[in-house]
Amino acid sequence: MAHSLPQRMYLLGYDTEKNRLDPAGAVVRGSLLRAAAVADLVLAGLLSDRDGKAERTAAAGLAPEDPFLAKVLEDAPGTKPRRWLTVVDRDWHRAEGIVRDQLAAAGTITVGRHRAMGIFPVRDIALADPRLVEGLRGRVRDVVLSGQDPTAVPIEDAVLAVLSAEGDVHTVFSAKENRVHRSAIKALAAHVDTVLPGLRKAVRYSVAARRSVSG
Repeated sequence: MAHSLPQRMYLLGYDTEKNRLDPAGAVVRGSLLRAAAVADLVLAGLLSDRDGKAERTAAAGLAPEDPFLAKVLEDAPGTKPRRWLTVVDRDWHRAEGIVRDQLAAAGTITVGRHRAMGIFPVRDIALADPRLVEGLRGRVRDVVLSGQDPTAVPIEDAVLAVLSAEGDVHTVFSAKENRVHRSAIKALAAHVDTVLPGLRKAVRYSVAARRSVSG
C-alpha cells in the first residue's frame, strides 16, 4: 500500500523499540500531519503559492480520494488565497485521530485501549509490520545523515526529514543529531523552501504555538 505523506509522518513518530508512539511528540503531531498533507497537495499540483499564500489550482476541482487530504484542501477555499499558516494550523487537533483511523482501517496499525491507573483512557498503538517503519525511518534519516545533495533526493523524503527536524521528532533524529547535522538540515530545508514555499515557515509557527500552550 502507498501511504500518504501524513500517514508516513504519523508512522515516523512510532518508537519501534518501545512499541508505542513517542509521547514527547504528541503535542505537535497534529501540526506535522497537517503540514505533511499540505505538502502532499502541493506536490500533487492541487495547491500552489501565490504571493506567499496558498491557492487552489485549476486541477483542484478533482478532489483527492484520501478524505484527510480532501479535508485539508477544503480549508484552502478557491475564492481567494489563504495564508499557509491558516491551512496548516486549521483543525490541527483533529488530524491525528483521522490519520490514525486511516492507518487502522488499512491494517497498518491496530488500536487497542486500556485505562491507566484504572481511570484514564489510553490508546495502545501496535504496528502490523515494524519493518515498514524501520525502512521508512532509515530512508528519511539517510537524506540528512548521508550528506547527499538535497536536490538529488526524493522530495517526499526531503519533506519528511525537514518536518521531523522542525518538529523535534526524536524517533527520527535525536537532539544531538539535529545539532551535529545542522548544516545538512539547513541545506535540505532550503531545497524544500524552493519546492514548497511558505510551508516550513507555517509549520514553524504552528509547532511553536502548540509548544507555547503546552509549556
